[in-house]
Amino acid sequence: MGGMPLNDMPWWRWRTQVRSALHMLSDPVFQQETWLAGLEGYGDVTDAVYRLVEDTWLDNWSAEKYVGTIFRDPDEAALVDAAVLRVLRIMHQVGADAHVAAYMAHHGWPDAVRACRDAHMRLATGDGEDPDAPPRSLDVLRIMTRTA
Repeated sequence: MGGMPLNDMPWWRWRTQVRSALHMLSDPVFQQETWLAGLEGYGDVTDAVYRLVEDTWLDNWSAEKYVGTIFRDPDEAALVDAAVLRVLRIMHQVGADAHVAAYMAHHGWPDAVRACRDAHMRLATGDGEDPDAPPRSLDVLRIMTRTA
């Protein structure tokens, strides 16, 4: 992986984090009923974007760099890249600490949600999971990404 430290976080934890973020960013009902309503336990838009790019550095380089580790094939990587670019563009325009309503009101939000949905569907079905199941809470995500 071109100089990336392999022992900081195993690839499956990276994939789980990316999938969690894409799942939340791809679900407008979740966004309305959880983020907009201020329901605890799921973070906010900024938290989801952070999970999307934090360990993968997808805000600095293409997901294609991770084909064969985090992503199964170039098609998965291309869908993730499209989603990341749309979400980051909005984040830079409205501000990282903006309320979810500012994101949802942005003219590009529906396209970002659609791009995240496309990526989420591809990754979830690739992992044999139901892409339409509700997003998992951050507590469940922490349990899933714990190491022995």
